[in-house]
Amino acid sequence: MSLRIWIWLLSLSILWGGSFFFAKVALAELPPLSVVFCRVAFAAVALNVVLAIAGKELFRAGTPWRSFAAMGLMNNLVPFGLIFWGQTQIASGLASILNATTPLFTLLVAHFITRDERVGGVKFGALLLGTVGVAVLMGARAAIATPGVVGKVACLGAALSYAFAGVYGRRFGRMGVAPLEAAAGQVTASAMLILPIMLVVDRPWELAAPPSLVTWAALAALALLSTALAYVLYFRILAVAGPTNLLLVTFLIPVTAIGLGALVLGERLEPQQFAGMVLIGLALALLDGRLAPFLRLAK
Repeated sequence: MSLRIWIWLLSLSILWGGSFFFAKVALAELPPLSVVFCRVAFAAVALNVVLAIAGKELFRAGTPWRSFAAMGLMNNLVPFGLIFWGQTQIASGLASILNATTPLFTLLVAHFITRDERVGGVKFGALLLGTVGVAVLMGARAAIATPGVVGKVACLGAALSYAFAGVYGRRFGRMGVAPLEAAAGQVTASAMLILPIMLVVDRPWELAAPPSLVTWAALAALALLSTALAYVLYFRILAVAGPTNLLLVTFLIPVTAIGLGALVLGERLEPQQFAGMVLIGLALALLDGRLAPFLRLAK
């Protein structure tokens, strides 16, 4: 890859890694569903403005709102809700590590749902290694339903939801939906879906105090930087470098999230959690094919 693409990739990892930090800050004053709504609603406004500038719009005849709603449910509403709730129980850096299992879950989901992506050989080895990494991350008390363990399970559930979204989202290419339009459509549909749920569950008008400027700034960064801008950058890298190279961002996101959590929030991860991150990283490298040259040398 060229230096320009590497810069894009590093920028995307910072944007997505920062989302765990921004969410943690916002969750100090707001309940999880309110944070989810603000993230997708602000992002929807921004992306629809970009579409309007490009001379396009979503609200027209023929827009596949059912597909956008399904994608928004699996790619935004469910995973954002689970991750943000999970972050009320565990550190933001640990949440980002658990989120890095998404490609492994995608491999498993694709095996059972699609006909052209079966698990076998190296992929099976990557899946086993990743499973061991998750087990190490969960710790010896995984069978006990403590808040920390339940928070970890929630983040793994988010990764599974992302996996279903990744498989489902392939249909937009076949439907001829442009990447930017798909991104705007899914966050717009997500905002419509989450609004009534958020109002009933969170009842934001009953908050003890209005959100501070710090919280509003975190919400704006979460929506505009970690969602709207990140989606635009994501689809640009995908078009130029392909999905294999794009998978590298999965390795880099926890580095940003852990760094911000440690420097700003004072979070500290346990040695076993770093060990689990290394095992998951090796599994992703094996799945990605970047360990293939070393495997050939070892034979």
